[in-house]
Amino acid sequence: MTAAARRVLLAAPRGYCAGVDRAVIAVEKALEQYGAPIYVRHEIVHNKYVVQTLERKGAIFVERTAEVPEGSIVMFSAHGVAPAVHDEAERGKLATIDATCPLVTKVHKEAVRFANEDFDILLIGHEGHEEVIGTSGEAPDHITLVDGPGDVAKVEVRDPSKVVWLSQTTLSVDETMETVDALKEKFPQLISPPSDDICYATQNRQLAVKQMGAEADLVIVVGSRNSSNSVRLVEVAKLAGARAAHLVDFADEIDEAWLEGVATVGVTSGASVPDVLVEQVLEWLSQRGFEDVEIVKAAEESIVFSLPKELRRDLRAEAAAKVAGPAAGTAPEQAGQQSEG
Repeated sequence: MTAAARRVLLAAPRGYCAGVDRAVIAVEKALEQYGAPIYVRHEIVHNKYVVQTLERKGAIFVERTAEVPEGSIVMFSAHGVAPAVHDEAERGKLATIDATCPLVTKVHKEAVRFANEDFDILLIGHEGHEEVIGTSGEAPDHITLVDGPGDVAKVEVRDPSKVVWLSQTTLSVDETMETVDALKEKFPQLISPPSDDICYATQNRQLAVKQMGAEADLVIVVGSRNSSNSVRLVEVAKLAGARAAHLVDFADEIDEAWLEGVATVGVTSGASVPDVLVEQVLEWLSQRGFEDVEIVKAAEESIVFSLPKELRRDLRAEAAAKVAGPAAGTAPEQAGQQSEG
């Protein structure tokens, strides 16, 4: 095989979605405005490089709200949290910044609305994922988790005429619809959510991988193993026809043996991956003769989300007031109102 025959298919879109971009900038802005440390409950997004970079700047990642010292600022990750977590933060005398992706917030609101209408809600998602935990917490008495088509047989509802499905935003589109089809077979009156829950970015990245998967001998997905949407991209690539597909956090994790007999490499990245990591993979491939890069474009993305509104307030003063007690609460509240103007 000659070097000239080697090429790279580079997926577009790839990498940061609007929700991830918003969350990462929110941590950086909080550190800039309020100084370190800023506590973050769970990883702000599921990417090792992003988490390590923010830690160096002064972010402290914790698993439980109880780990945050009272009077501190805590940020909730892009995956969202249950109402109980907000209550924990209030009891812990913490100032909070909610960096939940607006598309996840939409699913939370749908869960609350359907619960208020006394529907049984079948939440399609992966058990233990932060987003699923947060959504389930919005209406725990009404939500049943359905972790793939294999779970459908054991699902029970109170009234088959009042049942609706919602889903985790980062799932494989095909896998989700397979689960929905199985649910509809069991519950013919199953209602679909008013809008598609799987986020636009997840769908677009999967579509790009489908387009290049049939041509690629090997697909390299840049992303972390705890990133649901990144793991899904590997699965989609294989289903689309790629001979092999692998997930890597960094270029130095690529095994040169993967390139044996390979003429075309597809490259993409999960929705929480900064493009610098993709550039490093392209450089690694270029050094091994894969210099010809073709863009595989599946969609245009122009969505931008505004930063969390809490960043317009004096959160250090608010946190101090919570610790001091009700008598000291007026001044920071006024300060926050003034800064918002």
